[in-house]
Amino acid sequence: MVTVERGGVELTVAVATLAGADNPAAVLFAARDLRLQQRPVPIPGPDEVLVEIRSVGVCGSDVHYYEHGRIGDFVVDAPMILGHESSGVIRAAGSRASRLALGQRVALEPGVPCAHCLQCRHGRYNLCPDIRFFATPPVDGTLTRYVAIGEDYAHPLPAELSDDAGAMIEPLSVAIWANRKAGTTPGARVLVTGAGPIGVLCALVARASGASSVTIVDVNSSRLAVASGLGIGHTAETVEQARREAGEADVLLECTGVASAVADGITALQPGGIAVLVGMGAQATQALPVARSRREN
Repeated sequence: MVTVERGGVELTVAVATLAGADNPAAVLFAARDLRLQQRPVPIPGPDEVLVEIRSVGVCGSDVHYYEHGRIGDFVVDAPMILGHESSGVIRAAGSRASRLALGQRVALEPGVPCAHCLQCRHGRYNLCPDIRFFATPPVDGTLTRYVAIGEDYAHPLPAELSDDAGAMIEPLSVAIWANRKAGTTPGARVLVTGAGPIGVLCALVARASGASSVTIVDVNSSRLAVASGLGIGHTAETVEQARREAGEADVLLECTGVASAVADGITALQPGGIAVLVGMGAQATQALPVARSRREN
């Protein structure tokens, strides 16, 4: 290891890192226009580390950006690297980054907040209005060989977790947070709409939280088969089928962002039930049911 200065920034690096390493990246130029492109190896700032990416998950948001070029008000109007579910290895560190060792395997937290605004000071840094979140326009993501990130947002991985498992920690955190927001407790009846990776993780976390029943709904039979194989015992192709077979739910974890699924899921809740909208569709706004007719009750 040596200490060098690049671009006015002092870095502690492994010598091999300086040997003109290439940095291929999956860059989205517009909807359905994804290209493999070389990018410069980023120079980490004083409080940052340089991570060689080992594994990246493909999130539903990546698919939305690829298919539609936008999610709500977030529009891809300039080339952007996709990906935010990732793990890797520390290859360089800025002058003030000393907590992690070179060669340390890490999982990356994709959102880096400003640390100064009201939300950050109140401990709600996920709500920071100036958060820089990987693969959210205009911020590049992690489907590339090297990324720079604040050291505090690179979390050490234990040896027993693989690189792929490390990349899954970010979506797992979404599922844990969704269940905490819902207050999923032992004995709860949970309905999950959407059997993609986030929906399946939400269902598994609900089961681990002691839910007495967990039903997952999807129109895709292959996804339901995967969910069933992972131990989610109740599956259904429609919310109405789920309601008929498992009864009204105490908790709805809506993981599709599809307006009809949101509406059907909310009306499948028992009085006093809690709905958590996890998924986000292409549109920033949608109508929500605020009451059920007596016939539906």
